[in-house]
Amino acid sequence: MLKQKYDKSRLPSRHVTEGPARAPHRSYYYAMGMDDAEIAQPFVGVATCWNEAAPCNISLNRQAQAVKLGVKTGGGTPREFTTITVTDGIAMGHEGMRSSLASREAIADTVELTMRGHCYDAIVGLAGCDKSLPGMMMAMVRLNTPSVFIYGGSILPGRLDGRDVTVQDVFEAVGQHQAGNMSDEALRTLERVACPSAGACGGQFTANTMACVSEAIGLALPNSSGAPAPYESRDHYAIASGEAVMMLIEKNIRARDIVTRKSLENAARVVACTGGSTNAGLHLPAMAHEAGIEFFLDDVCAIFRDTPYFVDLKPGGQFVAKDLYEAGGVPVVMKELRKAGLIHEDCITATGRSIGEEIDLVTREADGRVIYPSNTPITKTGGVVGLKGNLAPEGAIVKVAGIAPENQVFTGPARVFECEEDAFEAVKARQYKEGEVIVIRNEGPSGGPGMREMLATTAALSGQGMGKKVALITDGRFSGATRGFCVGHVGPEAAHGGPIALLRDGDSITIDAIEGALTVDLSDDELNARKADWKGPRETIYASGALWKYAQLVGATYKGAVTHPGGQAERHVYMDL
Repeated sequence: MLKQKYDKSRLPSRHVTEGPARAPHRSYYYAMGMDDAEIAQPFVGVATCWNEAAPCNISLNRQAQAVKLGVKTGGGTPREFTTITVTDGIAMGHEGMRSSLASREAIADTVELTMRGHCYDAIVGLAGCDKSLPGMMMAMVRLNTPSVFIYGGSILPGRLDGRDVTVQDVFEAVGQHQAGNMSDEALRTLERVACPSAGACGGQFTANTMACVSEAIGLALPNSSGAPAPYESRDHYAIASGEAVMMLIEKNIRARDIVTRKSLENAARVVACTGGSTNAGLHLPAMAHEAGIEFFLDDVCAIFRDTPYFVDLKPGGQFVAKDLYEAGGVPVVMKELRKAGLIHEDCITATGRSIGEEIDLVTREADGRVIYPSNTPITKTGGVVGLKGNLAPEGAIVKVAGIAPENQVFTGPARVFECEEDAFEAVKARQYKEGEVIVIRNEGPSGGPGMREMLATTAALSGQGMGKKVALITDGRFSGATRGFCVGHVGPEAAHGGPIALLRDGDSITIDAIEGALTVDLSDDELNARKADWKGPRETIYASGALWKYAQLVGATYKGAVTHPGGQAERHVYMDL
């Protein structure tokens, strides 16, 4: 790509590079080895969530260098910076998980502040673990700059006894170990081989789900999310992403030109047909919120309801992200959705072309093994279902991918726990009964605080062979790796006096994923009487600090658990200041 002379009179970086008054600023750039030509070019923020917390993020630093090469080739000046990541696999099952969802907001906020403070003109954002993907994309939409997202890539599957294994198998092995069905040595052997490389969890858990979203929504280059993290081919996508953002600057294509109501619907389709994480029901509304678009849990679930499930990925299916990539990746999935008439083709993408034009370039077809033809799907409706009823007036969500239709209705007595730790201890000690509905409350965004995921508990149930014999509901979240009949995001949450706060042991609860209902067999009069006797939200130990602040600011789950008024309330656009 040929370099061109950019007119910076309308770009944010003019505030730090142009005119005599900016001589002190330019002196800093000279101190970093920049020359006059580089100072005169557009400044592109190259943002990563690199850290040494987990394999998800460890290769982002390397990939950022390739992005910078692409920006330079395109005639821009890259400025690399990092933000935080809280990695769910490490945070799972203890107090650290409270930091996970709050980190999404912190990532969006810190990227925004860095971009604003240094007046960068565009952004290429790299992310690897669950909340860092939506957090980075939320910042792009909030700033409304020319933006390209790139995923750090998935981990390679481990191999044990001739089969692929993932970290999900390790979590479930803990349950098998607790049940006496796995020895200490067998558990140690599994934990050593399950995660053999850099990259995010390999199944269609939250990271890979949101990576698919990044392509489907148009912020990422086609097929860029597919290659596993160790593949050197990721560097080619990184270089291309750097070049692409320079084209977007030239054409003044901004994040909100790409993230629209239609592109959000395309993204929800891809989540549904791949049996993606229930967390997409939280992150898509949050991304929409940044653009001032009302796209709530109900809207996401309506799309899930009439989208076929035809990509056979873990945890409900057999395959991992590497297998999807080898079968043609998200482009082939979207080609199948187009055949079913389920894609808005006119949405613009980070290539400057429309989704329809991109699909026209796809030559591969569904392989019938990982990607089924959309007219012969695994099931006729999506892998995730929305629920409503007198137990969830604001909605709830359940993943049914891999659950037979005859097992998608469950009625049983409630076994109520006030937090995840209590439930996990009871499960570990087998202090529950087949046929019960385990209720974990006070784990919502505000009441937790932090809306923890319940993978340790659900994996222990699966490991004990009880995943299909009990159900579980919570105002918290579930990992994308969760399987079994597990309902999350129940709203209003217990801390806000929702019906889940009023449940007692023995109350009869019905989960009906066929009809989309979550109900308790109590009259309105009984629920009102219990509400009158309710003592208010449970006190937590978080009375100061970041989690206290988050608990004060965070809104309803069905709106995405966001912490600021969003695009509808804004009075300026960053790019136009």
